[in-house]
Amino acid sequence: VQLQASGGGLVQAGNSLRLSCAASGRTFSTGVAAWFRQAPGKEREFVAGVRWSAGTTYYADSVKGRFTISRDNAKTTMYLQMNNLKPEDTAVYYCAASRTVIISALRRADAYNFWGQGTQVTVSS
Repeated sequence: VQLQASGGGLVQAGNSLRLSCAASGRTFSTGVAAWFRQAPGKEREFVAGVRWSAGTTYYADSVKGRFTISRDNAKTTMYLQMNNLKPEDTAVYYCAASRTVIISALRRADAYNFWGQGTQVTVSS
């Protein structure tokens, strides 16, 4: 599976962006896909995840109520709608996927074996 992230950019605080993650190759209908982010000097952190088959979603507390993760019906593209962006949301955002990650581990970056290349999101105050 190859993942291609896009949609990042520079926005002012309070505005919105939508990130996309397109999957190609052996796409799948099971497992979990997620968004992580990494700010300079910080560890990569979980942002949001979705179970491909059930559509169940999971969020980090810092983005709950502002970000929405979704996937299309063909299950080949995942999205992250980011509203009311804050300067602390500035980071490189990565999409990730795994057919085998268990729900208790979905917030761990090392649970994923497919990664996109990252897209920069910069929020100015």
